[in-house]
Parts: sequence; C-alpha cells; structure tokens
Amino acid sequence: MGMEIEHKYLVKNDSYKSQSSAKSHILQGYLCREPERTVRVRVRDDKGFLTVKGKNSGASRLEFEYEIPLPDAVGLLNLCIPPVLDKTRYIVPFCGHIWEVDEFHGDREGLVTAEIELESELESYPLPDFVGADVTGDSRYYNSNL
Repeated sequence: MGMEIEHKYLVKNDSYKSQSSAKSHILQGYLCREPERTVRVRVRDDKGFLTVKGKNSGASRLEFEYEIPLPDAVGLLNLCIPPVLDKTRYIVPFCGHIWEVDEFHGDREGLVTAEIELESELESYPLPDFVGADVTGDSRYYNSNL
C-alpha cells in the first residue's frame, strides 16, 4: 500500500526553470473525481500511467500508481471527465528534496504550482525562492478539481 504525503504551493516567479534538472509534457485526465477517491490517467512524454488515490487526510492519502501501455493511456484519456489537463512539469532538486513544478496550459494558462513529497507529515524543509502561498489542502488546487 502506498502513502503520499505532499505539500503544494503557488509559484511566484520562474526561477525554477533555471534550477530544473528535467522537464516533461503531461496530459492528465480523471475517470473518477469523487471526494473519497480519484482515478487518474496520465500520459507523461511517451509513457502511460493509471493512478488511484484515496481521500486526503491533511497532507496524506493512499496512492497506487501503475505504468500502462501508452496506447491504452491515450485511449483512456478519451473516456475521462472533461477537461484533460495539459501541463509541463519541471523537476527541481533543492536541499535534498525534489520539487515538481507544474505550468498549466490551455484554460489554466498562467497557473503554476509546486509540490514536494515528504517521508513524514512532521518533516521540515526549506522553501526555494520560487515558492509562494501554501495551498496544501485547498481543494481549489487539487488537480482533480482543475
């Protein structure tokens, strides 16, 4: 059983771009967006994934992710509840942690968020200079609600 513990922030400047070690293009849709569970389909560059997540409890929730064949992921995106999210993800190493910064495209153009996954809800970490307001737990910024 997987447990995801993450904090999410709005991004206040684009310095993450020069600090990033990699970037990828992501198309992401939801087959189920109920409060108790979400089922997500993702195409990241040339790979497909199916992810099931449980209800948030603070910054934690159950998460199960499986790689699936790319043609299956592309087909499943067509079954998703609109809209399918289109974003560029930047990977930013910072002080022993990995930050994932998502630039949204299309209808959400201009929205940029940063997430950090933690080992424990009590884990402390420094914030990079591009990190702004903490939106952890704010359902308006859950990808499933965007």
